[in-house]
Amino acid sequence: MIKSMTGFGRGEAGSDNVKVAMEVKSVNHRYCEVVLRMPRSMNVLEDRIRKFIQSKIARGRVDVFVNIELSGENRPRVTIEEELAEDYLRAAQEVKTRLRLGGGITLNELLHLPGVVSLEEPEKDAALWWPVVENALDVSLAGLLEMRAQEGKRLQRDIRGRARHIAAMVGEIEARAPVVVEEYRERLSQRISELLEPGVMDQSRLDAEVVLHAERSGIVEEIVRLYSHLEQLDGALDSETTVGRKLDFLMQEMNREVNTIASKSADLAINRTVVEIKSELEKIREQVQNIE
Repeated sequence: MIKSMTGFGRGEAGSDNVKVAMEVKSVNHRYCEVVLRMPRSMNVLEDRIRKFIQSKIARGRVDVFVNIELSGENRPRVTIEEELAEDYLRAAQEVKTRLRLGGGITLNELLHLPGVVSLEEPEKDAALWWPVVENALDVSLAGLLEMRAQEGKRLQRDIRGRARHIAAMVGEIEARAPVVVEEYRERLSQRISELLEPGVMDQSRLDAEVVLHAERSGIVEEIVRLYSHLEQLDGALDSETTVGRKLDFLMQEMNREVNTIASKSADLAINRTVVEIKSELEKIREQVQNIE
């Protein structure tokens, strides 16, 4: 079953002193690119998080947003430097007296002076948080992968329907090709008859010219390859592995075969069908860009 590269998931996990909330979203990308946005205190876990995601996702840009709440012994503590605050007040009072000024420092102003209030984070090993982080990551990725799978089913149905339409149009070209050669024989014979006197036309020369035209405009090989590519496309849509690059390659090859048919054939009906096929191929190609 194919998977889309677009998805979103959210997960939470916690323990006595740590609570982790995580969101992951993915969009199209040629490779697997993981972008982490989390507190610097968790940088020690960056490699583990990245490898965990890459073990489950082969392609796509994955943005990871991590929020952590600490409590108990892990919680940061506020420290007030009382002696420094007294020094500030004493200095302010001296300036006030010397310059004969009014007013005074408010509590809010005092607490905002440099060094009076500091946030002290207790020493901790962020690696100990990994079980909680892994749990939240696993839940969020499960939601993301489920969304990618559901989107993949919709892409599969759409592509398979368009592929059937293309196969039917290739069948029309295949049936039309012999008729084109015969119509060329009739037009050429009529033209020669108009230019030459009755009974002068060389039948063997006419047959040779028709054969030469059939060889130059022959599209049998291209049709066979198109059927082969369509068969491979159908098989890839049921694959359990990542097939995005393979499908992209098949689209390029099918487009090349269709262009060759157009260049070889001067038949209006065939060329009109070629245009319709190319339109369907472009729509499939756009869908393939979102497949893992």
